[in-house]
Amino acid sequence: MKAIAQELEPIVSNSGVCQWDSLEPSWQETLGRINTPENLPSTIVYPSSAEELAQVINCAHRHSWSVIPCGNGSKLSWGGVGKKVELIVSSKRLNRVIEHAVSDLTVTAEAGVKFTDLQEILLKTGQFLPLEPTYPQEATLGGIIATADSGSWRQRYGGVRDMLLGISFVRYDGQIVKAGSRVVKNVAGYDLMKLLTGSYGTLGIITQVTLRVYPLPETSGTVVLTGEAEAIASATKTLLACALTPTAVDLLSTELVTQLGIGHGMGLMVRFQSVTESVREQSSRLLEIGQQLGLKGTLSADSQEANLWESLSKQIWVRPQISAITCKIGVLPTAAVKTLTKLETLTSSSVTAYIHAGSGLGRLRLDPETIKPQTIMELRRYCQAQNGFLTILEAPISWKQQLDVWGYNGNALNIMRNLKQKFDPKNLLSPQRFVGEI
Repeated sequence: MKAIAQELEPIVSNSGVCQWDSLEPSWQETLGRINTPENLPSTIVYPSSAEELAQVINCAHRHSWSVIPCGNGSKLSWGGVGKKVELIVSSKRLNRVIEHAVSDLTVTAEAGVKFTDLQEILLKTGQFLPLEPTYPQEATLGGIIATADSGSWRQRYGGVRDMLLGISFVRYDGQIVKAGSRVVKNVAGYDLMKLLTGSYGTLGIITQVTLRVYPLPETSGTVVLTGEAEAIASATKTLLACALTPTAVDLLSTELVTQLGIGHGMGLMVRFQSVTESVREQSSRLLEIGQQLGLKGTLSADSQEANLWESLSKQIWVRPQISAITCKIGVLPTAAVKTLTKLETLTSSSVTAYIHAGSGLGRLRLDPETIKPQTIMELRRYCQAQNGFLTILEAPISWKQQLDVWGYNGNALNIMRNLKQKFDPKNLLSPQRFVGEI
């Protein structure tokens, strides 16, 4: 492994290469969640520019070193265990905001820019990026795109790929590729950007992105309805079918409602963001719908509301991640309430979960001390029966070795394998960590 460091030092300098013995304990802990000890990489490289990154990948290609790309490493434990890897390549030092075109509602930044840092810059001009990524204090733009990590705002603004206008990335052989544009109406390279979104670093290493941003709403308010599952299902159906325009609509499991201290029974958490009069009128209308169905309703605003949404995320992503199993699920939106009920039945109501009512996508957290692997398989079979899926994101290595993390049973696997062969013929980028051990 010292030979790897010696090869890379002329490219990134001595300060840009770090070996296991000199890694911070937090990094050692992070790496310990991605593979077994004997298969862990002992070298991390930190390029400071896209050109340095390209040279590093070209060097890895010539020596056939397998590589896992990352930003700050907050999502390194996501995906399959994979095979032995020689090198971690971090975009942490690619952290420059290139251009914020305020009038065009676009921003161009390097992949290593932290989400919270970019959001602070945008807020100064009354704009924001409507994403709610996991671990927002650490998450980088490259990692968010590579894992397609969005959040509750997808109800109004869509997912990561809906905000991506342009992208630059380094190929398996060290060549820099660009797609898309900084101009909103230009859609050149659109399919390529979609392809890289959610690819988990298996097709290329993102260096720079251009994203669509939005004006900051004048006012925000959140209505929470809690009660019986059937009434929650009726309220959700009425909400999605009427003229109300929420920016977030999440269905909460009974356990999650209890943990948040917002009532009893299943929950429906709805966010309205617009001018003050509109938020007030829409919130009142939803509270009336809830009252007619016998649901308890509350309205939150200002800091109380912000804390509520922050707490929702924290209940799912509890540290240390090694002690919890966190999954991403997807079902037909019309089956969302029934799915939460089924989850509670299979886990004796101990599941912490939410589902975005508009898309059917959600997250759930389970305690490995209280459930068995076959329970997860039952959950997966149920989701698949609802034309959906269950993917294990974070879990102890021992669990990932017992289960298929992705559980994909669709008909696109051959297409994905062909794409992997085209984009990474030597299988050096995040090998065997994606669907079907791609």
